[in-house]
Amino acid sequence: MRRAIYPGSFDPVTNGHLDIIERGCKLFDELIIGILVNPDKKALFTIEERREMLHDALTEIDCGACRPLIEDFQGLLVKYAVERNADAILRGIRAISDYEYELQMALMNRRLEPRIETVFMMAGEAYSYVSSRLVKEVYQLGGTIDGLVPVSVEVRMRSKFSQS
Repeated sequence: MRRAIYPGSFDPVTNGHLDIIERGCKLFDELIIGILVNPDKKALFTIEERREMLHDALTEIDCGACRPLIEDFQGLLVKYAVERNADAILRGIRAISDYEYELQMALMNRRLEPRIETVFMMAGEAYSYVSSRLVKEVYQLGGTIDGLVPVSVEVRMRSKFSQS
């Protein structure tokens, strides 16, 4: 069985994330969607809320025979990958700037654990500019995010921003 980890903050999950998950499921038998717990970063959504949003969003895509799992982790990604017996780390690339950063991370991960490969997947054209940070910023400033996030995520964002 080929197992990969797709790590990220998913704060919130976007349609770009879902595109990578759906396409990644074509390559792997099991895809662990690893929500990074970073206590130093102020997130809009709690880990539990992000887990719920991902769970809801996964019903909207075709994962085929792949078994996506949603987990959270702290610390070094490559250490987590070893603990979960992963064969690969799946990373989405939107632009050249992503590639430079991701290449450095992939090379460091290879140095730390040569057994685990990093698989880069280019973002779909429709999502090549979409990031969680940008979605939050556009929404907070009154812009539309139709088509950038699942409807269930937009509902949660509306609720979250109306509370603050």
